[in-house]
Amino acid sequence: MKCSHPLVLGAAAVISTETDAFTFKSTSSRNLHRGGSSLLEAAPGEHITFAKYEGLGNDFILIDDREREAPSLTPDQSERLCNRNFCVGGDGVIFALKAPEDGDYDFTMRIYNSDGSEPEMCGNGIRCYAQFLKDLGADQKSYRINTLAGLIIPEMKEDGNICVDMGEPILDGPTVPTTLAPNSEGNSVLEQVHTCNGKEWKISMVSMGNPHAIIFVDDLEKDIDFEKDGPALESDTSVFPAKTNVEFVQVMSPTHLKMKVWERGAGPTLACGTGTCALVVAAIRAGKIPRPGKEGVRVTLPGGDLFIEWREENNKVYMTGPATLSFQGSAVLK
Repeated sequence: MKCSHPLVLGAAAVISTETDAFTFKSTSSRNLHRGGSSLLEAAPGEHITFAKYEGLGNDFILIDDREREAPSLTPDQSERLCNRNFCVGGDGVIFALKAPEDGDYDFTMRIYNSDGSEPEMCGNGIRCYAQFLKDLGADQKSYRINTLAGLIIPEMKEDGNICVDMGEPILDGPTVPTTLAPNSEGNSVLEQVHTCNGKEWKISMVSMGNPHAIIFVDDLEKDIDFEKDGPALESDTSVFPAKTNVEFVQVMSPTHLKMKVWERGAGPTLACGTGTCALVVAAIRAGKIPRPGKEGVRVTLPGGDLFIEWREENNKVYMTGPATLSFQGSAVLK
């Protein structure tokens, strides 16, 4: 079943939604071929075809650029696409690009946040990316993806979920990066005291290719002012020179954590895959929870649950969760 009625959003986007099989292969030409809609033809500006996916409510605009080595949109154009009032809306724009010639990769992933900045990686985004590739016809059991954070390998599971080999966590403080004084093994920062926004925080730093500041609290509803503390910590470049993602975490049980995330470059989101991985690593290292078995740790985010496993045998973190197609269509770039 599909809906093909065009919608006009703030006179800046025209979207023809379809929730069944894809009808486009590439957006490198940036032209829509969908039956000659008079509304589309009349809309001024440049057309870009897209698909919209979400992973636990963390939503992304996916662009098929597999014939290109670089994104077909600029950061500014991507920022406009992510505007929820005047265009499609999303937490970021993800580009499926060709693999580099040097290296054992299947594809390349690049992403621009909703503010036009470019993060190294996105956990929920790469699950959406893998599902996008499958829906486009690149149907593989797993994909070797080249990202700015290095090789990432998502595996398609029979139950519809996607398990992603997120690689090893980076614990070395200066590499994360942070200027907080290392206070634990491996030059790492573990519950280091820092004052920001007039409050004293105990901050643990972990990178999953992008920086994360993890803060454990007794009560997520009472112990933080999320809308003020989140952006204040994110942009505290005195200790986070590349800014940082901020995760506030409540321990519910030895195998269950609950979190709120303020994402660098996107603000409050319903889920953050790399942040979920980082906070499980931090929780185990700080003795908040024991290292779990293969069932992993359930992490409850505002958009739903992810399952995270940090394996002792290879030091890698594995994330399992869903990715779902919302709709596809064409947007007009003014």
